[in-house]
Amino acid sequence: MRIVSLITALIVAAVLYGLVMERDRLLGFARDNTPAALAGADTPEPEDPAAEPAAAVAETPADTLPEGTVRVMAHRSVAQVVDSAVVLRGETEALREVVVRAETSGKVVSEPLRRGALVEAGQLLCEIDPGTRQVSLREATARLAEARARLPESKARLAEAEAALPAARARILEAEAAVPATQAQLSQARAGVPAAAARLTEAKARVPESEAYLAEAKARVPEVEARLEEAESRVPEAEARLAEAQAAVPAAQSRLKEAQAAVPAARAALAEAEARVPEAEARVLEAEARVKEADINLKAAQSLARDGFAAQTRLAASEAAFEAARAGVQAAQLGLKSAASGIEAAKSQVQGALAGVETAKSQVETAKAAVQSAQSGIRNAKAGVIAAKAQIQNAKAGVQAAQSQIQNAKAGVQSATSDVEGASAAVESALSGVEGAKAAVISAKSQLEGAAAAVQSAKTGEESALSAIQAAEAAIASAEKEIERLSIHAPFAGLLETDTAELGALMQPGSACATVIQLNPVKIVGYVAESDVARVDHGAQAGARLVSGREVAGKVTFVSRSADPLTRTFRVEILVDNEDLSIRDGQTAEIAIAAEGAPAHLLAQSSLTLDDDGRLGVRSVSAEETVAFLPVTLLRDTREGVWVTGLPDTVDVITLGQEYVTDGVPVAPSFEEIIQ
Repeated sequence: MRIVSLITALIVAAVLYGLVMERDRLLGFARDNTPAALAGADTPEPEDPAAEPAAAVAETPADTLPEGTVRVMAHRSVAQVVDSAVVLRGETEALREVVVRAETSGKVVSEPLRRGALVEAGQLLCEIDPGTRQVSLREATARLAEARARLPESKARLAEAEAALPAARARILEAEAAVPATQAQLSQARAGVPAAAARLTEAKARVPESEAYLAEAKARVPEVEARLEEAESRVPEAEARLAEAQAAVPAAQSRLKEAQAAVPAARAALAEAEARVPEAEARVLEAEARVKEADINLKAAQSLARDGFAAQTRLAASEAAFEAARAGVQAAQLGLKSAASGIEAAKSQVQGALAGVETAKSQVETAKAAVQSAQSGIRNAKAGVIAAKAQIQNAKAGVQAAQSQIQNAKAGVQSATSDVEGASAAVESALSGVEGAKAAVISAKSQLEGAAAAVQSAKTGEESALSAIQAAEAAIASAEKEIERLSIHAPFAGLLETDTAELGALMQPGSACATVIQLNPVKIVGYVAESDVARVDHGAQAGARLVSGREVAGKVTFVSRSADPLTRTFRVEILVDNEDLSIRDGQTAEIAIAAEGAPAHLLAQSSLTLDDDGRLGVRSVSAEETVAFLPVTLLRDTREGVWVTGLPDTVDVITLGQEYVTDGVPVAPSFEEIIQ
């Protein structure tokens, strides 16, 4: 099987090579071997002016093509407007469909309606036997009347209990009003005790504090005297630093003058070194001239020696003169370099002299700053002496003040002790008054609690009566709702798709009574591909052809925003009038939805190819007869070919040989229309 596949591939490759690369020879061979050509080769055919261009194109010899030009087959395509409507298949669907179900249990007591019957909105479909539901309703009504009769008695007991509350509250207020007065007396008495105790404590605390202050003041005197001695000792030291700094100023100024005197000498040395450069350059030029002269003499001697007109001694002399001249050039160049080095050294000396001047200036400034610093040190030392003397005087005054504070603190301790004893007696008297007032408040509150308990009991009785009323009302509502559920009505006008429940059938909650559908208007449902969904607009005109051949028209009322997860299509609904109800649910239909047309080209599938980036497109012939790749978008695949967009209105598409050429390659196209 592999051998057969290989042979088939070789045959196909040979045929393609002959059709593409040797096409002209095959066409010429076919024309020369036609029956007409063999029978009447000498008979001239009548000339057809319209056929001349085709013959000229078809019979161009291959050897007349420029080098690198490839022959291809091409088709000239003109864009056409297609897809003026979105076409899809679908089916009819009822506008509304509901299964009416029972909400309660019981037997059906109504005659059944047969399927296909027309029903109106609210029409009775099934009726269930009420059973004992009416009895339950009357029982709930009786319980409601009984509960309402107990309510006035509960309200009367509540009013009586609430009337007793104000008297109990008044007694509490009276007892509570007496408490603040006694508590105020107690608070006043108690407030006097801490104040007296605080004064006593404060007075006692002042004695050690004053004694500590006295000791601190006495201890501060020696310290201040030591500071005075230290400040007086700093004065001679500061004066010595001033004298040393003043002595350093003349030395720094002399170094500055010495550095300034060295600058002219360095500049003179630089000028002398620069003056040597022209002399050294002249020597170099003179030495180079001698080298050229020696070179000329050497070449002449060598030439004469080769011809036998000069002796070897003359040649050797010329060579020696040339080497001597070269040595003179090297010596002159060394002298020039030495002169340049002298200039650099002189520049360094000038820069060093200038740097010395700047250093000397900074030393002079530093010496002057040291003098000023020493002067300020002397002033600070003298100020420290004055401050130390003032501190000694302050320390002595503090000792006298501390002694007077000790005497005052001892007198305050005696006065505060007598105040504490009087405040303690007042507190004991106020405590007995507060306890009596609190006992009266407790008695009044117990009476109020009894009245409140009576009120709460009355409220509980009233709430029980109200709860009984609400329970009875709920039972009545439940019974009435249960009776309403006995009748099952049509939710909307439509057709019965099934029979209603039979007479005598037992219904349970959720059992089906009937299925009602609404067919006017009717929906036609289809699913559009994701490539065409953008062309379908809400409200667009649409038409459909049923299997029976009937054609109907309507408008698009719904376009899904979410695709079906399996088919990747989008649901579209069209609403169509169906007054005679002739269109049934579930009929197959071909749908056409109005949409804007798009220009497209109809091409053979074999014309499509891929570029290096994997894009789908075609290779075309440009105006300069070179290959150009054009990407396309596939619209639809038909039996005649594929419809694509993305191309110019008129384009020459390569139909044969597009896989053997690339962008920019020159081609000689043969058009199918001309050949045919």
